[in-house]
Amino acid sequence: MNFPNSTELLQNAKDQGLYDKLVIQLEKDFGLANIPIDFSLDVEPADLRATLHEKVYFLILEKFVDYLNLLYIVDVPEKDFKEIQVTDAVEVAEQVSFLILKRELQKVWLKARYSH
Repeated sequence: MNFPNSTELLQNAKDQGLYDKLVIQLEKDFGLANIPIDFSLDVEPADLRATLHEKVYFLILEKFVDYLNLLYIVDVPEKDFKEIQVTDAVEVAEQVSFLILKRELQKVWLKARYSH
């Protein structure tokens, strides 16, 4: 699960047949955090990445408590979170979006692998 960026992570999810499950998992966890986000199952990876980035950026600036709750629900590892390079809110939102995608892909990969 070592991807250099969101684009490669999402491509890998598609290649493994886990992309749709990843989208569903994202919607589920955002729903658990009471943060509305709506992806269609045919959402393109670039659009998913952009929507996620926008939502995380908005949460950081406008609803920080909801942002923290989302990170808790998604279960982003604290050590990964501490490695974020703080530059500006746009860049932080991009890095956090990548961490969210990484954790969500890990969840769906584990479910797919061990649910037999």
